[in-house]
Amino acid sequence: MRAKLALEDGTIFEGIAFGAKGERAGEVVFNTGMTGYQEILTDPSYCGQIVTMTYPLIGNYGINDDDFESRRPFVRGFVVREFCQEPSNWRARQTIAEYLEENGIVGIAGIDTRALTRRIRIHGAMRGIITTEDLSPQELMEKVQAVPDISSQDLVAEVTIKESYRLEGGRFRVVLMDFGAKLNIARELHRRGCDVTVVPAYTTAEEILALEPDGIMLSNGPGDPQQVPYAVETVRRLIGKKPIFGICLGHQIIGIALGAATYKLKFGHRGSNHPVKDYLTGKVYITSQNHGFVVDDRTLPDDVIVTHRNLNDGSVEGLMHRELPLFSVQYHPEAAPGPWDSAYLFDRFIEMMEREGGGR
Repeated sequence: MRAKLALEDGTIFEGIAFGAKGERAGEVVFNTGMTGYQEILTDPSYCGQIVTMTYPLIGNYGINDDDFESRRPFVRGFVVREFCQEPSNWRARQTIAEYLEENGIVGIAGIDTRALTRRIRIHGAMRGIITTEDLSPQELMEKVQAVPDISSQDLVAEVTIKESYRLEGGRFRVVLMDFGAKLNIARELHRRGCDVTVVPAYTTAEEILALEPDGIMLSNGPGDPQQVPYAVETVRRLIGKKPIFGICLGHQIIGIALGAATYKLKFGHRGSNHPVKDYLTGKVYITSQNHGFVVDDRTLPDDVIVTHRNLNDGSVEGLMHRELPLFSVQYHPEAAPGPWDSAYLFDRFIEMMEREGGGR
């Protein structure tokens, strides 16, 4: 079966369909990771997006039961150069095509992903349609123009959990606000002796403080941080009350709560090999990233300092308050997929809770 991918600039790619049949729309982006496609598919931060993998062969180790990062895949579509129909791995239980079909994700293969990636790099992330329907170029363009811009949607409401749950642990009690949290965030906290309660994104500050946490974790998530004013207001009320550590969207929400502005990157940072400098340690770390928005450091108040920067484009990758127990990073220290270079940040959070008198 044939499939088409149409971009809002009028470009149309034709290829081979795999996964589910039908039509999906979203923002077309690319990820530069060579492995980790299962974690990418199930990262809620990709909600609302059609993801292109720049590595040419995807699916060679199949899909297993251990590497999911959320309850289901959230990507709107999946674009690859070639997908493997006969994976080879002792953990594999199905092919990537079977997994996409099972979960209603439309995939397209056999297109020039280098040309697509280059177009996105030159013109920026664009709205797109991926379809197995036999539509004319005019029909495709009409549909693309009707796709809502990602900055006009509250995607957090789509991915957040509906009810709280708990990972019982040891000394420190942490509340994790789920804006689209990857499971490995809770695992990393639990591994360090934390009793973790994961709560929905719309949980109020009063409800969170009533849980008597030693610290509060703000997770990653999809979309434009300006579209979640309820989360910004909650975080604004929590700042200074308990130690806070934010990741990705959580980092951006902290920035807005502190009075800063955010802006959209041309094509975002998505991959597992982005160099970031930590100015507190002087070291450069290779990081896992997935975001399209960043905090504008020109708008930060004087009591907030930039602790990390992306060495590719100089954008803000970390913040810390000069007086209050609060810090955040734009990238994913929990990795999954990606290097574990930045796992030390979870230890920094533990130390912060300890300094503030937390623990039992």
